[in-house]
Amino acid sequence: MRLHLLQVGYGDDEPVAARRDRVAALVAAQEGADLVVLPELWAHGGFASATWAERAEALDGPTARAMADAARACDAVVHAGSLVERDGDALHNTSLLLGPDGALLARYRKVHRFGHGRGESEVMTPGEEVVVVDAPLPGGPVGAPTPPVGPGPAVQRGLPVGLATCYDLRFPELFRALVDRGARLVVVPAAWPAARAEHWRLLVRARALEDQVLLAACGTAGTHARTPMAGASAVVGPDGAVLAEAGEAEEVLVVDVDPGVVDAARAAFPVLADRRL
Repeated sequence: MRLHLLQVGYGDDEPVAARRDRVAALVAAQEGADLVVLPELWAHGGFASATWAERAEALDGPTARAMADAARACDAVVHAGSLVERDGDALHNTSLLLGPDGALLARYRKVHRFGHGRGESEVMTPGEEVVVVDAPLPGGPVGAPTPPVGPGPAVQRGLPVGLATCYDLRFPELFRALVDRGARLVVVPAAWPAARAEHWRLLVRARALEDQVLLAACGTAGTHARTPMAGASAVVGPDGAVLAEAGEAEEVLVVDVDPGVVDAARAAFPVLADRRL
């Protein structure tokens, strides 16, 4: 399975519409990808909380439509990062997973809001759902349904993909819930600041290792809202090894992975079977 992580870089001087067009063209150009992943809030600004209300969109808004068109153009599953979703009076930090035909496969509203009473935690309404979707990606289970590790529905076909966003990385209970629902790959878009880049590197490895999953974490480059971004997008294996990592600038990180390594790691070192709590 070929992953393309698009570590988008931007600043405050780039208009939202121009960035949307630029990134949509970049997604459309990802020939040969099975899964394309974008960062958190790349269109509306990861730290631009003062403008989120005016930039917010419905799920059928211009960003979602542009990403659906781009998914069809590159014929790949596209994780469109996240956008500021307006649902009535509420704003959500919402990730969209789109099929190669542009259809919506899953929506995930970020559960854990960053800001300690300011920014996202003040403006956004938290999500409530743990989301694992059976995505049309190579390397999924063949034949009989694959049972989850813990409570949760069996996955029937395709590759079970769990969804999380940025600050969620600091809450391991969410990732255990994803594993309990059958996740083999977890995708994490982020707008992670450079000041805490080492936290990012530690957390993406820890979440992959402790849950024995493949983890694709797509960060942001550049500086916006006076916040330098960490970059360092990474793909991590179920043994915690970093398979590939991007630098600090805008970059397309291309990584070939075998989803079969997840079941192999769990069979060789069945730590999840020893859980008691």
